[in-house]
Amino acid sequence: MLSFRKPSVESIRGFIAKQAKLGFSYSAVGATATTSPAGFVVDRTRILLGQGEASFQSAIAALRRWDHFNLGWVAAWSPETPIQPGEVVAVMGQGAGMWWLNCCQIVYVINETGPINRFGFAYGTLPGHIQRGEERFLIEWDHSDNCVWYEILSFSRPNYILVYLGYPVVRQKQKRFGRDSAAAMFKVVNGDESVPEIRQVTEWSSSDCRLSD
Repeated sequence: MLSFRKPSVESIRGFIAKQAKLGFSYSAVGATATTSPAGFVVDRTRILLGQGEASFQSAIAALRRWDHFNLGWVAAWSPETPIQPGEVVAVMGQGAGMWWLNCCQIVYVINETGPINRFGFAYGTLPGHIQRGEERFLIEWDHSDNCVWYEILSFSRPNYILVYLGYPVVRQKQKRFGRDSAAAMFKVVNGDESVPEIRQVTEWSSSDCRLSD
């Protein structure tokens, strides 16, 4: 949903209620846990948050509060949405003089212990979203080196013809979201420390060809 005005709370609630009744807008539901389907663009963003259990637990708490969407130009509504399968969240953003509102539904939750502790979730697009696809947000604590990482993995492609026409701008926003989300998570865990390298890779899911964007 696009508009020239910031969506009101009432309009967001109505949009979520309508979208929640619909199915996912893509067929490969859950594929961020296995292999991305052909014909989609795959993005990975990864940042080292710190070391040890304190960093791991802090990052989990931030994910549960949807702090990874608290970016100024993007926000999740409502940030009280619990991280559990079936929950629907709206993602609201601003750019180029427009406000946009998309809905996603949580597909699965990860909560694993072992040599690598993992916590995270994936959500998938609903029909009102400008894109089709899935995105996973994951915190990992590798006991072999004590490092705690935050990773975003997504596969996507446009859902409307107008999105194809403006796809270079959409891709810029996607890449920016990955960088800003990684930086936001780092700052939640580490305060005012300088943000380290943010690693980003983009691929076609149908091949190993790297893209230049």
